[in-house]
Amino acid sequence: MTARSSANRYARALLDVARAEADPQAVEQELAALVELFHGHADLWKTMTNPAVPVTRKRAIVETLLPKLGLTRVVEKLLVLMTNRDRIALFPDLLGAYRSRLMDYLQVVRANVTSAVALPADRVAALEASLGALTGRKVLMTTSTDAGLMGGVVTRIGSTVYDGSVARQLQKMKERLAGNA
Repeated sequence: MTARSSANRYARALLDVARAEADPQAVEQELAALVELFHGHADLWKTMTNPAVPVTRKRAIVETLLPKLGLTRVVEKLLVLMTNRDRIALFPDLLGAYRSRLMDYLQVVRANVTSAVALPADRVAALEASLGALTGRKVLMTTSTDAGLMGGVVTRIGSTVYDGSVARQLQKMKERLAGNA
């Protein structure tokens, strides 16, 4: 089984437990803090992910850290479980999978909108509202600019792209004209 599929299984179970016993968003923040802790301390990360280090030693490290971390009971249990199973290396993938599942649970989607020029705040708000109506979810939108678009916008929601740029419209015209010739 791949690391990503294992992380997805842990994320699914963690969200179920977090919904029942804790605040799912607080759990996400604590997971992010743990991943940052591990990546911020390279020696700790190397020790916790090294298969040559016995699980008993890793468990002792975690037991020393737990009182200092101030984690919810749900995340504490997860950290201990993953240490006992020698699966700490899954934490970065687990965080990504958990965030994805949490966004689905909260009915939130991320959208990236690229335009030729910076959009004014009122236009961004209107676009965000339109995308919310289109998807039926709350939209967290980021914007960027690309002068190559010449005008219009390109919107990406997950793997779906809505390309309303002038550059794309010109490309379509060119293809139609070339097809008729």
